[in-house]
Amino acid sequence: MAMELPLEKREELFRVLKDRFENNMSRHKGLEWSKVQVKLEANPEKMWSLHEMERTGGEPDVIGHDKQQDEYLFYDCSAESPKGRRSVCYDREGLESRKKHKPENNAIDMAAAMGIELLTEEQYRALQKIENFDMKTSSWIQTPSDIRKLGGALFCDRRFGKVFVYHNGAEAYYAARGFRGSLRV
Repeated sequence: MAMELPLEKREELFRVLKDRFENNMSRHKGLEWSKVQVKLEANPEKMWSLHEMERTGGEPDVIGHDKQQDEYLFYDCSAESPKGRRSVCYDREGLESRKKHKPENNAIDMAAAMGIELLTEEQYRALQKIENFDMKTSSWIQTPSDIRKLGGALFCDRRFGKVFVYHNGAEAYYAARGFRGSLRV
């Protein structure tokens, strides 16, 4: 459940987000920080989610603006899958199906607790057109229900100059696999 950040933490997060925004203008050509900040100030629960993205190593940044909905799109832009979200199964069902060596958590529940969503394959591919990400790690992505019903889950990474989509059992977890999230503000 989303919470509100104390003023001091909110101001600190604004500084971090503004610096990242200004230092990575290629991610959001034509957008202005002042307009993003107005949206953030009007949605304090979103600041909490962004704080959680930052706290877990996601380095969230604006990657676009949905003009129809008038919402800014924040994605995790850390070079590799966020460190604080690795070694997790895909979802609770996958976690509970493990007999031994269960990880502490799963991607779907963690994202929900943070108030964010896992990237879809389409979103992941769009992010990779902005910069190269996950060149050493991989990230779980939203998995279609027909694949999930059969026990599988999808993840992506970038290798050899290409973005790859792979499958694994939803119960699988690896030290180099986490997940990237998205947040609309």
